[in-house]
Amino acid sequence: MNFRRFLATSVLALGLSQGAIAKPQLIDQVVGTVNEGVILQSEVDAIINRVKTQAKASGQELPSDEALRVQAIERLIDQTLLLQMGERMGMEISDGQLDQTLANMARDQGGTIADMRASIEASGESFQQFREDIRKEITTQQVLRANVDRRIYISLQEIENLLKIMDQQGGNAEEYDIGHILIDIPSGASAEDIASSQERATKVIEMLNDGQEFKRIAIASSSGSKALEGGQLGWMSTNEMPSLFAEAVKGKKKGEIIGPLRSGAGFHIIKVQDVRGRQVVETVEVRSRHILLKPSIILSEEKARSMLAGFVKDLRAGEADFAELAKEYSEDPGSALKGGEYDWTDPTTYVPTFRDTLMALEKDEISEPFRSNYGWHIVQLLDKRVADKTDLAKKNRAQQLLYNRKFNEESFAFQQEIREQAHIDIFAEE
Repeated sequence: MNFRRFLATSVLALGLSQGAIAKPQLIDQVVGTVNEGVILQSEVDAIINRVKTQAKASGQELPSDEALRVQAIERLIDQTLLLQMGERMGMEISDGQLDQTLANMARDQGGTIADMRASIEASGESFQQFREDIRKEITTQQVLRANVDRRIYISLQEIENLLKIMDQQGGNAEEYDIGHILIDIPSGASAEDIASSQERATKVIEMLNDGQEFKRIAIASSSGSKALEGGQLGWMSTNEMPSLFAEAVKGKKKGEIIGPLRSGAGFHIIKVQDVRGRQVVETVEVRSRHILLKPSIILSEEKARSMLAGFVKDLRAGEADFAELAKEYSEDPGSALKGGEYDWTDPTTYVPTFRDTLMALEKDEISEPFRSNYGWHIVQLLDKRVADKTDLAKKNRAQQLLYNRKFNEESFAFQQEIREQAHIDIFAEE
């Protein structure tokens, strides 16, 4: 074992038994370093075991353990880089925010946190570890959104152009369930590197055309963010796909393999797994108001939460006025001067934590304090309605589709950039 790995490896304390020194027992092992952080074998094993459990439940065939190890390490590299950035940003997910997220997850599954805990422990996993994994996931999502959002600009002209396209499509627009495999091109690649990546992509297409399972090939070969999920991107309209995909997928039939499509990231392979007409759902709109406090060096996380808890207590007792509190304290420049009020809005345009908290309220009910990537909030549901096809609803929908497309494109580019700036060292498997 080399010296660096020895230093970073946890070993049981030496014990004495009948005058003999007990043999050291290896508890965990470092498999790589990412800047100042480490990736542990136990973390790799946890991901691999989770993928195997899910595959067994669905009857899916998996590639070799070595292929799974590579993908698990790739996922942990991305996660570690985002967590390190979150630490530098001072981003923390409190126990209260974590509990609220878990409660929302449990409610979506028709149960409680206690039900969730029982299910997880019955599968042999630690609920405490599950909690910490969710905490990491929330952190990485918020770091990604905070850094990618500033790279996204949507002009009024773009919205108007998409509205015209949507009007032309009418009710005949299609959605595609797509699978994705990325054969990446290394940074600073030579002509030989690019040719090698293209050859690998061609071989992948040949295997898929020969009938090999897409998910298995994706797990084994893809460098995409959804590799461990079998490359499943889910249902999307062409208006929210990356432009490269939209142009290639439009009009294709179920089962078709598309590619390789060249981008700056590498060669993309798409499978159209299913096609359906646009799912038309009645649009619910809400009118609400909120108060936002942003933690800072001066205002701690706990102080922001406790201030809002005090507001909630006074509001429910009729001892305070929501609009006056919002004007005085809220740090949302778009709503504070209006007493914290938002006009009729499609709730899907809000960040998930805000949306889920708002939609769980009854009319006039005020929420408990909760955390989003913007800060601490309380929100009151003023009214709810089933919207008609108003111009505002159409514009909100178009803006969200454009945002989804740009977020997918920019988040991949952002993660590639922070990888290129990082020092990553993965040790050879012994």
